[in-house]
Amino acid sequence: QVHLVESGGALVQAGGSLRLSCAASGRTFYAMGWFRQAPGKEREFVAAINYSGGRTSYADSVKGRFTISRDNAKNTMYLQMNSLKPEDTAVYYCNADLSIATMTPGRSWGQGTQVTVSS
Repeated sequence: QVHLVESGGALVQAGGSLRLSCAASGRTFYAMGWFRQAPGKEREFVAAINYSGGRTSYADSVKGRFTISRDNAKNTMYLQMNSLKPEDTAVYYCNADLSIATMTPGRSWGQGTQVTVSS
């Protein structure tokens, strides 16, 4: 059974940092990524990483501030978020088996973790 569990969301001031984690179980996931959904908005792509970690992709809005990584020995993916802005406020979701090329999400989702950035 596929299971993705996010953690690490919190309330943080603008300019601060957070690290999100996504613990995966059930099987090996190849490409994994993060999406986010702000109130009243559609879910959007944030970042993705392939199995080896050698290929990553980022939304323009987070390039240079966020870093995606993974530890396959721990079946865990991370999102290091620096220089956070109020517009980064959203529920962040872990996703597995997405297409890095098209940023199309796969069928497996976590439950989400709330990130709130205060100004």
